[in-house]
Amino acid sequence: METKICKRTIFDLIVALIAGVIVGTAYHFFQNSNGFAPGGVGGLATMSYHLFGGDVSWSILMLLFNLPIFILLSIYIDKKLGFILVLYMFTQSFMPYVYNWLKFRPYSLENSGQDFNIIFACIATGVISGFGFSLMLKRFGASGGTYGISALLKKAKPDMNIAYVSFVLDASVVAIAFFVYGMKITPVICTLLNLFIANVLVDRGLAGIKNGYRFEIVTDEPEQLAKQLMTKLKHGVTEIKVRGMYSDTDKYMLVCIINKRQLGEMMRILKEQKGVFASFDKVNEVFGNFKRKV
Repeated sequence: METKICKRTIFDLIVALIAGVIVGTAYHFFQNSNGFAPGGVGGLATMSYHLFGGDVSWSILMLLFNLPIFILLSIYIDKKLGFILVLYMFTQSFMPYVYNWLKFRPYSLENSGQDFNIIFACIATGVISGFGFSLMLKRFGASGGTYGISALLKKAKPDMNIAYVSFVLDASVVAIAFFVYGMKITPVICTLLNLFIANVLVDRGLAGIKNGYRFEIVTDEPEQLAKQLMTKLKHGVTEIKVRGMYSDTDKYMLVCIINKRQLGEMMRILKEQKGVFASFDKVNEVFGNFKRKV
């Protein structure tokens, strides 16, 4: 039992480190030098960095804005989660020092000249950071200071609807960005685009990569159909005895989960069958081995 807990803890630390590297990379290469902000608490830190004209390190500001929240989270909510988020934030904030030491220059107008396009920078930030956020959210249910604020508010006021906290923070960042970046519309659009892409990636990451389709097939000849499904699609099939209320006859329902690439083959198999009624829905995540062993 202790070995299992130790392995899980080590894996948690590795995930936090990887996510921190990913998000820190996105911010260093594509965001910090291009005059737009991410959402939430990180956005407030990034805009403060812009207001200070780069005189105060972005990494220091990220830590100053986020660490107090994570420390309070450790004290009042969850010590382990608080420690994980502190590690994640330290890693994220340390990445600019690593890339500067390696002399890897950010993607910006200054470094790229005519090849630079700020829309590409927004897209890259959203895609890369969104992937990092999804790792954190899927493993720990948290990815930054916004979660910490939400959890602390929920602790103080259990009846509060904290769904609005993230929205208010992100909306505030978008509104403040207009004034911080010289009352120009471009930084606002960039911030919105970055938020949108990152959220799409997060939703996709939380939905799962190992997805597929779950078929429920009603038939009078389950053995023949099940044999075809197992032979051609290489997936197991579950048989359930059912009764048709309209016809008042006993039938069989076959349940089979397939990969999305096998949808066309499944349709061809079903069209060859007589007296078959089938429905299917999307499965966001599949656990275990749902392939038939051969």
